[in-house]
Amino acid sequence: MIKKILTVGGFTLLSRLTGFVRDIMLAAIIGAGPVADAFFVAFRLPNHFRAIFAEGAFNAAFIPAYARVRTQGGAPAAKIFGDRIFTLLVETQIVLLALALLFTPQVIDILAPGFSREPKEFALAVALTRITFPYLFFITLVTLWGGILNALHRFAAAAAAPILLNVSMIATLALAFYFPGVGYAAAWGVLISGALQALLVGGDTLRMGAMTVFRALRWDDDVRRFFRALVPATIGSAGTQLALFADTIIASFLSAGAISSLYYADRIDQLPIGVIGIAVGTVLLPEMTHRLAAGDEGGARSAQNRAIEFALLLGVPCVVAFLVMPDLIMRGLFMRGRFTAGDAHAAAMTLMAYTIGLVPFVLIRSVVAPFLARGDTATPVKAALTGTAVNIVFKVALMGPLAQVGLALATSIGAWINFILVLWLAWRAGFFALDRQLKASLGKFVSAGVVMALLLLIAVPLVTSLLSSMSRLRNVSELLVLAALGGAFYGGLILILFGRRWLSLLRRSVKDQPGGPVPPSLDAA
Repeated sequence: MIKKILTVGGFTLLSRLTGFVRDIMLAAIIGAGPVADAFFVAFRLPNHFRAIFAEGAFNAAFIPAYARVRTQGGAPAAKIFGDRIFTLLVETQIVLLALALLFTPQVIDILAPGFSREPKEFALAVALTRITFPYLFFITLVTLWGGILNALHRFAAAAAAPILLNVSMIATLALAFYFPGVGYAAAWGVLISGALQALLVGGDTLRMGAMTVFRALRWDDDVRRFFRALVPATIGSAGTQLALFADTIIASFLSAGAISSLYYADRIDQLPIGVIGIAVGTVLLPEMTHRLAAGDEGGARSAQNRAIEFALLLGVPCVVAFLVMPDLIMRGLFMRGRFTAGDAHAAAMTLMAYTIGLVPFVLIRSVVAPFLARGDTATPVKAALTGTAVNIVFKVALMGPLAQVGLALATSIGAWINFILVLWLAWRAGFFALDRQLKASLGKFVSAGVVMALLLLIAVPLVTSLLSSMSRLRNVSELLVLAALGGAFYGGLILILFGRRWLSLLRRSVKDQPGGPVPPSLDAA
């Protein structure tokens, strides 16, 4: 199991790194103006649908259904089930693709109505969307085949597939002079990557003897049960995407560059969310499920408390850095080519607003785990939809005075509402309680974060002054020096506050198997 986790983690890290290279190239070549806005709208549209119907909701319903059918009926029954879902997916995707290509101008009118004021930007968004939207067809197949592979305990191909998106876009951007424009180069990179990902994951599925084929549809018990699980999962995914749709719609009325600022700020904000929050939540859910099935309520609660501690251990320095030096982060990562200092500042302010909600975003998977482990998917969805409603209300209220920064701030407010609601519902149901160790750890994390923030506030102007003579790579050098300084200082603070036993927590977490002993608290000494 550990080898598989490390394989997925390694490919995920590589995907993040190549993704940053891709975004650095996008910033340098496209910048944050009208062309960038048009491309990001074209890129977001298939990704919205993918997030609603494919990766999130589909995997939550399909993987357990396929595994259950294979366990109970064997490989032939699972093959029939997979074929029927494959046939249904292909048919619906062909219809959706035809409608999207036919009515692309109307879709852009809905998604980015502000573009109608700029005919050239609107026409470019329509043209780029017609290139990127077929990506959804390929990525839907990748999701299906990846789900089959995961159910068969093969994870490498599906984990590596996102890397091809970044590599493909990097390649087409490097060859942008062969395309009508840089926006077209980026859009074709998206589409080409979809085909490459389908070849990679489909090839592994074929090698496993699990490749799907067309089969006559039949609404048997397995298919009906799959859809009963898919519907609530889709509603939950749609709620989150609705808020992102609102971002795009409202930002299209703002000045050029607003959508791009949201994109670049969100890319930085998603790093701790993806690497820390999702990873911790993914490990916690089966751990809690196992303990609850064994009747170990106390062990399940202890596992959740330790997971929250671990997420905060890694999340606190990200919160501090994003709040104290967002300008330097944006300048160091993206300020080159067409991405100006003004663009960096706009994205930095947006990042600060997103960071206000970073703690609930990092912890949300850990706090919904007790509901999901008990088979309750409805309660987290209710809380998420409430947070989404609050989010959208604040977007409308804040867009005028704060532009895209207001949209990001509204997202953070909605995240806190969702998080607090889930915590309250879990506490009321007896699913969650802070133990003594977590209470003590929370105080220590706050102390470490405050001290680290004070250090960075002092260090930033000093480092800037020391490196002011550098003519090239000054922003990157400042960022690297401060990141190393802040990381070393935070690590020292953790050692002082928690003792050396937190290192044993990391070692034991690697050695422990599901159902094994709960790792000791960070507060243990």
